[in-house]
Amino acid sequence: MRVLAVGLALVTVSSCAVRTDQIARDPGVVRMALNGWVGYEASAEVLAYILRTEMGYDVQLIRTDEQPSWQALDQGVLDVIVENWGHDDLMELYGPDGNGTVVDGGPNGNVGGIGWYIPGYVADAYPGITTADGLREHTDIFRTAETGEKGEFLGGAPGFVTQDEGMINAFDLDLEIVFAGSEASQITEVRRRYANEEPVLFYFYDPQWLQEELELVRVDFPPWKPGCDEDLEWIPCDYPQYHMNKIFRTGFVEADEPSYQFLDNWTWTNGQQNDVARMIADEGLDSEEAAAIWVEENRDVWEPWIPEGAAGR
Repeated sequence: MRVLAVGLALVTVSSCAVRTDQIARDPGVVRMALNGWVGYEASAEVLAYILRTEMGYDVQLIRTDEQPSWQALDQGVLDVIVENWGHDDLMELYGPDGNGTVVDGGPNGNVGGIGWYIPGYVADAYPGITTADGLREHTDIFRTAETGEKGEFLGGAPGFVTQDEGMINAFDLDLEIVFAGSEASQITEVRRRYANEEPVLFYFYDPQWLQEELELVRVDFPPWKPGCDEDLEWIPCDYPQYHMNKIFRTGFVEADEPSYQFLDNWTWTNGQQNDVARMIADEGLDSEEAAAIWVEENRDVWEPWIPEGAAGR
């Protein structure tokens, strides 16, 4: 199968054992994590398409959540995560200061921002609602049958990076988090309410193609400062900005094959990711077809990613 799903069994090794990421592998195969949001899928599919068609690699896209992706790198089951949102705790565990099985691969070019959003028509109808104080005065407009006397805060997937409960506590907001379950389900619900001009308050982020389709306004909280989010139960600040990076299996880096060099060279912009993500999520194209279209139309962008002397050059 082109896209694989895996369940991971943790491996315990003694301090004298071979590093778990050094499991023997076919150098003609690249194993790439496929996390559960369409922007990540856009990046992974474009990279996989070029590796296959221009460089002759077999690419396995392995569908897994964020934390299990790191465990899979540690165990030698994966070679690369192409879009990492923070996870300093996992880098401490598996990186050079931990057991040494993963390496920070540097920026992928995407700049990420997580925040709380409302539609523009809600911001217009309730002046001041885009601040913590204003939101506190108007949480009642977000009440639903499911949340009763509390306003609803619409989350995405439970496994996404989140500090929302700590913000609700710190800013004394009468809100209850309801998880949509996935990015796709959340977008469907937001678009439904937007079409009916219903109030909705929700977790969202950038890069994300829907930001270019709907008029959305981010709620303004005190800016993030180092240490303000240490207590997950009490977070009196906004989310930090994320400069997304790649995470490599250490053994993949040490082998220094053209596949690694290609992924190491790769960076692209939020807009480029959104172009592919929109084709997948909004236009209904198969993800590989969307990648093929982008690759065909942007040769000048991706050709420099291929290392000199690699197949296809």
